[in-house]
This record gives sequence, structure tokens and C-alpha cells, in this order.
Amino acid sequence: MSMNGKKSLNIGVFIPAFVIVLIAVAMGIINNDLLVKVAKDIFYFSLSDFGWLYQLLSVSALGVVGYISFSKAGNIRLGGANAKPRFSMASNFAMALTGGIATGVVTYSVNEPIIYMGNIYGEISNQSFDANTAEAAVFAIARSFHNWSFIPYAIYSVVGLMIGYMHYNRKKEFSIASTISPVLGNKAQNPVVRSFIDIISVLAIALGLASSLGSGLALISSGIEAEYGIASSPTTWLVLTLIISAIFITSALSGLKRGIKYLSSLNAYIFYSFVVILLLVGPISYIFSLSVTGLGYWLDNFFLWAFDTKESGGEALVTWWTLFDWSIWIAYAPLMGLFLARISYGRTLREFLIVNWVLPSVFGIVWFAIWGGAAIKWQLDGTLDLVKVISDNGAVAGLWGFLQHLPFSAVLVPLAIVTLIISFSTAADSMSSTIATICTKNISADEESPKIQKVIWGLSISVIAYIMAAFGGGAQGLDGIKYLAAAGGFTVLFLFVLILASCIRVFITKNESNSSEQSEANLLPGGVHE
Repeated sequence: MSMNGKKSLNIGVFIPAFVIVLIAVAMGIINNDLLVKVAKDIFYFSLSDFGWLYQLLSVSALGVVGYISFSKAGNIRLGGANAKPRFSMASNFAMALTGGIATGVVTYSVNEPIIYMGNIYGEISNQSFDANTAEAAVFAIARSFHNWSFIPYAIYSVVGLMIGYMHYNRKKEFSIASTISPVLGNKAQNPVVRSFIDIISVLAIALGLASSLGSGLALISSGIEAEYGIASSPTTWLVLTLIISAIFITSALSGLKRGIKYLSSLNAYIFYSFVVILLLVGPISYIFSLSVTGLGYWLDNFFLWAFDTKESGGEALVTWWTLFDWSIWIAYAPLMGLFLARISYGRTLREFLIVNWVLPSVFGIVWFAIWGGAAIKWQLDGTLDLVKVISDNGAVAGLWGFLQHLPFSAVLVPLAIVTLIISFSTAADSMSSTIATICTKNISADEESPKIQKVIWGLSISVIAYIMAAFGGGAQGLDGIKYLAAAGGFTVLFLFVLILASCIRVFITKNESNSSEQSEANLLPGGVHE
């Protein structure tokens, strides 16, 4: 369903966004300390002064998608009653999983639970138990479930279903601005307002993706150093940056139905293989016992953790982990929403939420249960000292010590490195393509964005990532990268408030569009069907 009008560069969005990104690149090259300082100031200002807002928004997003899943609104089909999905459920899930945050589950599946349990940076200093105890183990896995499942994927899903519904069903333009028209009305279509929304969304994802890619460079290079003895250095990071950039730019140029579909499917199968391998060689009885207890502990503490602050949970735990995670997910949400909407035409809202909210959340819990559970067991029984590995080598180093302990590590370590490279390539592919879409006028969800823009944004993001990885270290080895990412999240925080309010108005209070939703729901008495 192409919109009328010739596709052309949206100068009002492209120029301001690209100039700001260019300034960040120049600042990083000329005075990286200044770039890190500015990002650090925004990091502390946003997560200290607005932490309460991040908490309220994240839980509200969870409530909204939960309501839609079980209400009549879930029967609404994106594109109308007769719309047919363009991708199978398996392909849909693979793209949603790997195009989003799959890099994070690989990076932190071992590291995050071990950091919590070992109290490496003071994460459990405010708790009533000691580090490296059975209680710390349950807390570590439970808190990981909290940070990597239903709340964060709800943040993505709210934006994705709003973009999809407003574009496919309400025939609004394929844009982030369309999602807030139920709240702002015609003001949302004002060219200045639209451009402002698009600019801050592009900046958020450019900074978020650059920080994600930067942490990926640090992780992959540490793996190469651990396995092959090649020291991590700016040269190593440069080579990796060039490889990843070449893969994702090539994939982006080949289009959605070829590039990212095949990359994400390959990546998903590797993920599934790792789950099977660890189930075969890991301490399976302990993994099940710990994860079941962890689920109970998480549910028991859900609302406390959902609303805790640095005063109650401690800055190391709440600010540097949970609130930072929410800021990253919110940074990605507008453009991830565009991507999810592109691949979800023909799905009912219930199907959309199963694929983009429920299944990735369950996958995150299973993944952390297996990887984190095995790592915790081996740490507690003295098989491995991952606490020391992370303390000595940085927040992402534990993964490699863990993999080297497994049978066939000579195969698994390079496979993990390849998986990470493909993961970052897939995410960068989806995001650089979506940024290019935002910077293009009169484009619909089923059209590819201009290739030259994909290349320009892909290269710009790669340069920022390299600068921050090479020169923005800190106590965890990734401090500068974390600062930059949180700054990205803060740029779209208040936009996310409006998107969430619009979603509530459309699908819950029904003040905006009761009649159209009801008529569509009546056409689909059976709910979910193809």
C-alpha cells in the first residue's frame, strides 16, 4: 500500500539529525573526554531526576499490552479484516528477536547474574544477604528475569502496535508522529512538530545503536583476546567495526525480504542451538531448581523492583542496571516500533503481541535461566571464578570464561563470536534502514528506504561506536558507552509518554475510535486466525 507522492529526502529531519551526529563524531575525535563528560551529565541527570518517570512508564506499558492481549481490541487485524501476513510466524519472531535486543541477551546472560551475585560493583550492598550465597544466587537470576522479559518488550510493543494500527488501519503516514495524533490531534501533523519528533527519534536510535555496537566491539574483542591471545586495542576494534559495518550495510542494501530475513533466521537458529547445547552439558537439575525459585522470588518482589529507587535498591543496582536498561529500551522504542510495524502487516494485535511481547520475553527468561543458572552453579561450587574474571577484565568478560569451560569450546567460542557479529549486524541493519525511512518523505511501510541514506547512517553510527569503544572506558570498561546510550533514551522519554497516552486512549478508554475498533472486532469473531 504505497502512499501517493514521490519519495524524496526529508531535509527538515535529515540535516538537523545528521549535523548533530556529525558534531558528536567530531567531538569524539577532537576531544573525547568532553563527549564522555556531556553524555555522563545527561546520564546522571536523566536517571536520577526522572527515574520515577521511567519506572511509571515501564509498568504502564506492561499494563497496556496486557490489557490489549485479553480484550476485544486484540482481534483487530493490522491492515483490515482481509489483510494477509507477509511473513510466517517463525520468520516474524526471528526478526523481532534478533532485530531488537538479542545482542543484549548474549552479552549479559552470564555477566549480569554473576555481577549481581558477586556484588562486583555494589549491586547487592543494600540487600540483607551476602555475596556469593544461595540467597544471592536466587536474587541474581530473579533480577535478570525482571530486566530482560515482559517489561522491556512491552515498551517496544506499545510503539509498534500504535504505528502499525495508525498506518495500516487509520491510513496515517508511516511515521512516529502519527502515533500521537489521538492525543495531539492535528497538531501532530504540523510539519514543525513532525520534524521535531522524527529528529529526536533518529538521535535516540543513532546514540542507542552506537552504544550497543560499541559494547559489542568491546565484548567481541575481549572474546578474541581470551581465546586467541590477540590483545584488545583500537586496531582490533577498527577491524571489527569494518567487518560488522560491511555486513549490515550490505544486508540493508539487499532489502527487508532478503537481507534481514535471512540474517535473523540464521541468528535465531544459532541461538536455539546454544540453548540445546547448554541443556545437554549444563547442570540441568540446578538450572530448573534455581529458575523456578527465581520466578517465585521475582513475582513476590515484582512491584517493589518495578518502583524501587537508588535510595532503596542502591545506585549500582537501580541506576546502573534497571533504570539504564529502561532508558535503552525507550531509546530504541520509536524506531524499533517502526521496524516491528513493517514486518507485522496482516497480524491481529493479539498475534502481534504474542510474537513481539510474549515470545521474546519467554525466550529471555529461558535464556537467562540456562546460561545464568549454569554460570551461577559453577561459580558457587568453585568450578569457575567468573567474579574474578569480570573484576579483572570488565563487565562483559565473564561470557568468555564461561564458554571456555564448556566441551568443544574451540568450536563454541568462535561460534559465539560469529553470533555476536551477526546479531549486531542484524540490529544495525534494521535500525539504519528505519532511520533512512524516517528521513524520507512519502514512504509507506512496504517500501524500501533510499540506499544512499542506509550507507550514510550505517557509516555514521559505526564511527561513533568505534570512538566510544576505543576511548570511552571507565570502571566497567563501558562507562562512556552507557552514558551515551542513556542520553539517547532521555531524548525520547517525553515522546514515549505521549505515545503511551495515545495507546491508552485508542484501545482502552475508546474515546478516540470506539466505532472503528468495534466494527473490525465484529468482523473477526474467532479472534486470531490467518
